[in-house]
Amino acid sequence: MDNKLNQLKEMTQVVADTGDIEAIKLYKPVDATTNPSLLLKASELAHYQDLLKESVNWAKTQSNELSEQVSLACDKFGVNLGTEITQIVPGYISTEVDARFSFDTDATLTKARQLIKMYQDNGVSKDRVLIKIASTWEGIKAAETLQKEGINCNLTLIFGFAQAVAAAEAGAFLISPFVGRILDWYKASTGETYTAETDPGVLSVTQIYNYFKQYDYKTVVMGASFRNTGEIEQLAGCDRLTISPALLAELEADESPLEQKLYSDKFEPQEKVTFNEASFRWAMNENAMATEKLSEGIRNFTKDQITLEKKIASLI
Repeated sequence: MDNKLNQLKEMTQVVADTGDIEAIKLYKPVDATTNPSLLLKASELAHYQDLLKESVNWAKTQSNELSEQVSLACDKFGVNLGTEITQIVPGYISTEVDARFSFDTDATLTKARQLIKMYQDNGVSKDRVLIKIASTWEGIKAAETLQKEGINCNLTLIFGFAQAVAAAEAGAFLISPFVGRILDWYKASTGETYTAETDPGVLSVTQIYNYFKQYDYKTVVMGASFRNTGEIEQLAGCDRLTISPALLAELEADESPLEQKLYSDKFEPQEKVTFNEASFRWAMNENAMATEKLSEGIRNFTKDQITLEKKIASLI
């Protein structure tokens, strides 16, 4: 019997949820995704110090103003790291827009276009890049515009069904519904324990996946933010799953059979829904978990972005 990681790869495209080049080489995912937290971790590893210095030196040639140098260096570090990753994975690299722009469509558009240009300057086609944007209404609207420009987007921090549907209706290339963070909220708020089968995060992604297949949305569903391998196993068959190195290692070490759980042609029918801005905001207001976790995710990414900026400022 092959190990569970290889079995999973037969059902689902596996994505590495890490900026660690060595881990990506080891587990051979199709795609890789980064975020401000992962970039901060990467900036602390010896392997990436040359990339960090190169990014700082480049930024100093682009501007004489410190805050702009810091911003440019952060973006360049993310793009340089992403460029390295594209030499290893055959598919996409996801790079995130500054979370502080989560409620500003125009600023998100400007930053996304800048990131794509940086990749192109590094010799990486926009066809290899997914721009990660928080799934606020403003972020979803930015993604809608970018997709029309041929820039593919990964709408992240999805906790609610309304976010997923609005993203698909906007034509987003891919969404990242979070599993483990949903579980965290329910455990904290109810005091209950959950099995992999009753895990609220697993149930959320299952509903989204089935809805997308029923109504033939082309948007890719990529489950993210896993707390254990049980969650991953319950979503075997999902379009893509982005998994941390620690959980990839657990799957690789397990040689028991893996059963496919999700199928593109087997699902319970669901009623069609659609969202405008008002109904989207109301649906989010009615979903305390989605509202709280989205806000928390944006705050935490911003916190790590600011920490990275302080580190880079010390190098300028």
